[in-house]
Amino acid sequence: MQDRVSVSVTDGVADVRLVRADKMNALDAAMFEALVATSDRLSREKGLRAVVLSGEGRAFCAGLDMGRFAAMNDSGGEGLGGGQKRDLAARTHGLANHSQQAVWGWRQLPVPVIAAIQGVAFGGGFQLALGADMRFLTPDARMSIMEIKWGLVPDMAGTPILASLVRDDILRELTYTGRIFSAQEALSYGLATRICDDPRAEALSLAREIANKSPDAIRAAKRMLNKLSVDPGPALLAESVEQMKLMGQPNQLEAVRANMEKRAPRFVD
Repeated sequence: MQDRVSVSVTDGVADVRLVRADKMNALDAAMFEALVATSDRLSREKGLRAVVLSGEGRAFCAGLDMGRFAAMNDSGGEGLGGGQKRDLAARTHGLANHSQQAVWGWRQLPVPVIAAIQGVAFGGGFQLALGADMRFLTPDARMSIMEIKWGLVPDMAGTPILASLVRDDILRELTYTGRIFSAQEALSYGLATRICDDPRAEALSLAREIANKSPDAIRAAKRMLNKLSVDPGPALLAESVEQMKLMGQPNQLEAVRANMEKRAPRFVD
């Protein structure tokens, strides 16, 4: 786990860092495992008051590892060996499947989580940022609901969270186009909490401030505020069901191949 995610806890504040900087902290199988294991560990951490989630290097998280898309191009499925497909509709972690838990686990933590974002947060990396209670961005940070580029839909718990943050028509436009948007746009859409030169430093400062408040009241507030969101169960299942319908189908594979070959896609009805 340590080669994907590092964790240090000081005075009740957990400093969680994605440490795959050479790959822009892209999400491979080991990163998914590490994220799920880390949120699970922190859910049992005594004296935890707040969490800061960040990525080393020039990006927060560039999304799904390109190796998975290359394997998808070669053998279909989910980019797993031999075109293997998993039952995404199986609920392995309460309301979520394993991939969703990499994001939903941060939402479930009983304490506030602040994501500090530099560079890019694309696709699955964008959804990971959504798992936090707050998002602090550098002025030049960029985001995208990028799954449409690969003929897919967002399926890592992003949709029920987005439904509580973003105006419906904006959410649809970003999902249908996969358009990359700026930190300033993210702020105007409700997807960024602050724009700051050093998001991690500001996030750690706020986390320490939260850590000095009554832990009982903070945990009660998070439980209460989580209940204001849309019912996550049907939304999480719908993500998985729709994704399974798409994966490995001709148009989805054509989207992957066109991107890998850097050409315009040729879709069929």
